[in-house]
Amino acid sequence: MKRVLLPVDGSECSLRAVALVISKRALYASPEELEIHLANVQPPLSNDVSRFVSREQIAEFHREESEKAMKAACDLLEAAGAKYISHHLVGKVGEEIANLADSLQCDQIVMGSHGRSAFHEFIVGSISLKIIHLSKIPVLLVK
Repeated sequence: MKRVLLPVDGSECSLRAVALVISKRALYASPEELEIHLANVQPPLSNDVSRFVSREQIAEFHREESEKAMKAACDLLEAAGAKYISHHLVGKVGEEIANLADSLQCDQIVMGSHGRSAFHEFIVGSISLKIIHLSKIPVLLVK
């Protein structure tokens, strides 16, 4: 594996995925060769809000929220001495993550699974399931 995409949302589950990539990276003969792409997807704001706020303000809001969600993951990667590239996206999470993995030509997506019940996933839907369905590469879910 040369290039991995790590979608994070600030949850404990996503941080476990980051920790797993860090531990796997340590097993490489040349750990610096692993290209890590950290990604966070923010939901778009409703049209009602965008009528009263400038595009620049909305973009800044999304960036700040994304940086907050990524902070703990960034701290873990930096503490491990792992270089990474951050991606701040806005849109539907499943589609954005699958498209980013495709455009970056990643070898794998490693992400946390919230471990909700089957009933809850049926009613609410699953971002993980959406990414698995849309992705052209392997997806490793970390519980």
